[in-house]
Amino acid sequence: MFGSAVTAFAIAPLAPDAAALPRTLVVEPVQPLPLDGQLEALADHALELSRSEITRASDTADSLLRRLGVADPDAARFLARDADARRVVQGRPGKLVTARARPDGTLVELVARFPADNRELAASHFTRLTVQRDGDGWRASTELAPLEAQTRLASGTIRSSLFAATDEAGLPEVVAVQLAEIFSTDIDFHRELRRGDTFGVVYETLTADGEPVVWNQGVGRVLAAEFVNAGRVHHAVWHRHADGRGAYYGFDGQSKRRSFLTSPLEFSRVSSGFAMRMHPILQRMRAHKGVDYAAPTGTPVRVVGDGVVEFAGWQNGYGNVVTVRHGNGRSTLYAHLSRIDVRVGQRLAQGQHLGAVGATGWATGPHLHFEFHVNGVHQDPLLIAKSSETVALPAAERPRFELQAQTARIKLDTVRTLATASLDRD
Repeated sequence: MFGSAVTAFAIAPLAPDAAALPRTLVVEPVQPLPLDGQLEALADHALELSRSEITRASDTADSLLRRLGVADPDAARFLARDADARRVVQGRPGKLVTARARPDGTLVELVARFPADNRELAASHFTRLTVQRDGDGWRASTELAPLEAQTRLASGTIRSSLFAATDEAGLPEVVAVQLAEIFSTDIDFHRELRRGDTFGVVYETLTADGEPVVWNQGVGRVLAAEFVNAGRVHHAVWHRHADGRGAYYGFDGQSKRRSFLTSPLEFSRVSSGFAMRMHPILQRMRAHKGVDYAAPTGTPVRVVGDGVVEFAGWQNGYGNVVTVRHGNGRSTLYAHLSRIDVRVGQRLAQGQHLGAVGATGWATGPHLHFEFHVNGVHQDPLLIAKSSETVALPAAERPRFELQAQTARIKLDTVRTLATASLDRD
């Protein structure tokens, strides 16, 4: 850049002054083409109409085509009978369907876009199902295509709850859940959230063939975030490691991930904390040596840290129970499960699902009872998680991380600037 600047300085004085150059005004008449010929060409042009809809659980081939403005009995019969074409209306609703039709309503082409069947590819690819005319008949074909990511910025202020603030900011619920997960070791969102706390977020939205993805709210990963809680500023940046895996780190390179998650469920309402309480069945004050998470039956339960399954089965008032040994005298218990998905002796990785929320045993409703033991003594799981060991950033990753962190800082500064400008306008 310095060399370019010197060169420009040396040459610029030799160029003539633009104001001294002669100027010439050129005027030429423009004759438009005859209007009749343009109208005839337009009349001969075959028009096609395009329209998009989201499939519903109650859809049939006929009802979907009607909403798309298509009146084509042959196409409807093909969608109802062909094994591949039937997938447009079969299975889970929420598919994005686009139809091209002639002015008389006959179908030219129909394209349905929906999640990839392969779970490992579903985060990065989608299924494109195309129905096209083939001579006097029709043919259907499916293919996997990559999702395209776009980056968006948003900010908000806490007035009552995190979800209310993200709703007000126009953020999908998926982003709110990610924010709570990312900062869970810094902030107890159940007890430490304050009115006036602020956040800024940089996240991905996903598109399929340029159309916003409607499944999973069309949201990919949070790339960077800032949360100001009670005056303390917390930052997080997503960093992908050389082996393809990734994690969130603060600007100082400290991992946001610890040896133990703060919750065995994705962000959920704590219905009964680690304290004395009135027992709902025995109707007397009794120490509650765990945390209850209210959630619908079937909600996946995850192990909070790496470990080995020590017990998996029925245990009196706890109903279906799984206990996991984590080493150094630490173990966790998950009770009232509707099902158990692991076996004794199985090794689990942090975040792996071990069962589902239920109401087995002495339970007044569906919830998860969770306990953390250290050398056999009950401990507050939230305090244990927040004081557990962090996962260090490998030294070899540091230079590449610094570049990502610098980019994240710039984007979060932009979020902050836009938020301030919005407040000034208000």
